[in-house]
Amino acid sequence: MALLTHLLACTFGMGSWVAVNGLWVELPLLVTVLPEQWDLPSYITIIIQMANVGPLFVTLMHHFRPGLLKETVVIYVIVSIGVVACLLLAFLWSHTSYIAGRYHSTAFLILTFFLALVDCTSSVTFLPFMMQLQPQHLTTFFIGEGLSGLIPSLITLGQGSGMSSCFNESHTVNITIGNETVESIIYQLETRYHPANFSTLVFFLLMTVMMLACLLSFFFLTKQPKMWELSHQQLCPSNIVLSSFDQLPDEGAGSQLSGGCPCPKDAKEPGDILPKQVSYSPAKLTFIYLLITWVSTLMNGVLPSVQSYSCLPYGNTAYHLAATLSSMANPLACIVAMVLPNRSLTLLGILTVVGTGFGAYNMAIAVMSPCPILQQSEWGDATIVLSWVLFTGTLSYMKVMAGVILRGRSHSALVLYGVVEQLGSLLGAVIMFPLVNIYGFFKSADYCSLQCPA
Repeated sequence: MALLTHLLACTFGMGSWVAVNGLWVELPLLVTVLPEQWDLPSYITIIIQMANVGPLFVTLMHHFRPGLLKETVVIYVIVSIGVVACLLLAFLWSHTSYIAGRYHSTAFLILTFFLALVDCTSSVTFLPFMMQLQPQHLTTFFIGEGLSGLIPSLITLGQGSGMSSCFNESHTVNITIGNETVESIIYQLETRYHPANFSTLVFFLLMTVMMLACLLSFFFLTKQPKMWELSHQQLCPSNIVLSSFDQLPDEGAGSQLSGGCPCPKDAKEPGDILPKQVSYSPAKLTFIYLLITWVSTLMNGVLPSVQSYSCLPYGNTAYHLAATLSSMANPLACIVAMVLPNRSLTLLGILTVVGTGFGAYNMAIAVMSPCPILQQSEWGDATIVLSWVLFTGTLSYMKVMAGVILRGRSHSALVLYGVVEQLGSLLGAVIMFPLVNIYGFFKSADYCSLQCPA
């Protein structure tokens, strides 16, 4: 039964961000087809932040009308929306409309908003719901949340999305010399994209199946005994209602609770069964929330907006590997957090600084686009991929351990975790969108036809 609950919690956590993570890892293919091209990641980033109306509504309802909004009902609604949106995206993702003098992938962007609405709202509903289960299931939930990036990454690796090669194409041009016209052949390197092993339609249908699995897992989790119910069962496995946990008898009284219910000698004390309240000073709690805000700003707002500019100058293969392997780093970090948990705030601060360093390197490469350092070297390809993987891995571990620390506090601490996470993400997206799409701070170019100074 415990193993089944862990499996359900993992699958439930997987549905929290699987839709949006699926979009990110499919981007190496989407940027070659949709009209926004290299700017597409920044559009997705700002749309995700617009979807924060969902968690904002839930948070305001918790504050002004506590108890009115049922988390179970909200989760059923948003996951169902995610299933429908994924299904529609499978058939409508390539539809475009002519708006303001250029084509836009309107269907894709609109459906992306609904998928983001689901995933953003999950930040302030899924974690608080997990408070009803045993503490050990929270880490399993985070592993599932990490799998929401790993599984789509494995699928795109099998799909081979966005892979390309450079081909020497010949073009015939007419050159007039005096009164004579001479035909001349010009050879030019051009990018040729390889067909994917299976279509984007199939990819989004697989995402639909994963959202359905999340919905079913949540249904069965709601049927599991709640934490306080399990506490009652462990204290005294009978139908007698305990009048008070405080009225425990002395050892010489026959080890019986009120009502004459004989309990086993190794029955756990209530303090051992209920989650222990960890005491942190207001300064330390502020430090934790500031770290979460900063890390969310980088991971969900700033760096995703420029990933195409950071990786595509090294070729589509580097972009494909950076997108997929960095998504795999998230669940690996969750597994490390489960095996080697560390609640040291000093360590969390150090990891944040290290992860920020890798993020700074990725940003510097994006700023130098389309001619970054080590562009024609295999070392450059390997470095940018490794930097993205370590950036994601170190900061993911930090976020998981921050969640574990706050889980020991209270339900409201986890709600606030989701709030500051989304605020940080919003801040990063608002900063980056005008830099990418309005001021044109980052430059794009075709990889094969690049002419960079040596």
